[in-house]
Amino acid sequence: MKPADKGEKGACDKWQLGVQSQNAIQDENPAEGFAMLRRAGFSSVDFSLHGYLLNLDIYQGKLNDFFDPDVEEIKAFFAPHREGARKAGIRFGQMHMPYPIHVPAGSREVNDYLRHQVAPKSMELCSFLECPYIVIHGFKLARFLGSEEAEWQYTEAFIHEHAPMAKEMGITICIENLYDSIGGHIVEGPCCKAQRCAERMDRINEQYGAEVLGFCFDTGHANLLGIDFEDFLCRLGHRVKVLHIHDNDAVQDLHQIPFTFTRTRENKASTDWEGFLRGLRTIHYAGILNFETGPVLKSFPEELKEEALGLIASIGRYFAETLLRF
Repeated sequence: MKPADKGEKGACDKWQLGVQSQNAIQDENPAEGFAMLRRAGFSSVDFSLHGYLLNLDIYQGKLNDFFDPDVEEIKAFFAPHREGARKAGIRFGQMHMPYPIHVPAGSREVNDYLRHQVAPKSMELCSFLECPYIVIHGFKLARFLGSEEAEWQYTEAFIHEHAPMAKEMGITICIENLYDSIGGHIVEGPCCKAQRCAERMDRINEQYGAEVLGFCFDTGHANLLGIDFEDFLCRLGHRVKVLHIHDNDAVQDLHQIPFTFTRTRENKASTDWEGFLRGLRTIHYAGILNFETGPVLKSFPEELKEEALGLIASIGRYFAETLLRF
C-alpha cells in the first residue's frame, strides 16, 4: 500500500481526502479513531450524526433520548471528538444530519421532534465542530402528495426554517440526490432533477444573500437510478459543495469501495467513474473527495480496518491524480 505521507503531496495538495466516521470513530476514544484516519491518508472526516439516531428506528417511531438534553450538554459530549480531530490534523469537512428528518407515515409527535429538536441541535453541533456543510435528506413525499413539486414544497419549508441559522453560523445546508423504493422497485427520490435543483438553490440563496443551500452529489444513489454522472454534475456546476463517493452493483445501496462491482464478465466497472471525474473537472470542483463508505469497515476483520481505510485513501489519491491529468 502506498504510504500515507506520500498521499499528502502532489494532487492531494489541491484535493483533500475525506471519509465517513461511521465504524471508524468510537465515542469511548475518538482520538484513537481520528489518528487512524490520519495514518490511513485522510485529512477530513464526514461526521455521521445519523449513527446516534438510526434511520430504522426513526421509521418505526422508536426515538432514543440522545437529542433530548440541552444543546450545551450535547456539545460537551462531542468535545473529545473535536479535540481528538484537532490533535490528529483532521478537519470536519461535512456532517450528515440524522435521517429521515420527516417520516411520511409517522406520527406528528415523531416528526415534530425531528424537525424542532434533532434538526436545530444538529446545526448547533455542526457549528461547534467548525464544519462548513451539513447534508440533509429531502422529504420523500411524491407518491403521497402526487407530484415532485408538491414534495419539494415541504423540503423547502424545512430549509427556510433553518436557513437563518445556517446564514448566521456560516453553514451551507446540502441536499442530495436520493432514491426511493416502491413495491421492491428502485425509483427516483428527491433532488434527482439537476436543472430544477440548480434553479431552486439559486432562488433560495439569492433570497438570503448567502450560500445557505448547496448540493451533495451521491455516486451510489446516482448509479442505482442510471443517472448520467457527467451531465448531472455539469448542470449543477459550482453548486456542488460536497460528495458522497461509494459504489454498488446498481441494484442495492451497498456503500462499498469504488471499483468493487462490475456489470459484465469482462469486468467493466458498474459505476461510471470516468464520467464522474470528467464532470468534477468540468465544473472545477475544488472541494473534498469524500468517501461515504462507513459500512465497508464492518465487513473487514478489525485487524484489517486501517488497511481498508488505506485502500480507500489510495483510490482518493488516484482520483485526484486523474483530475490533474484531464
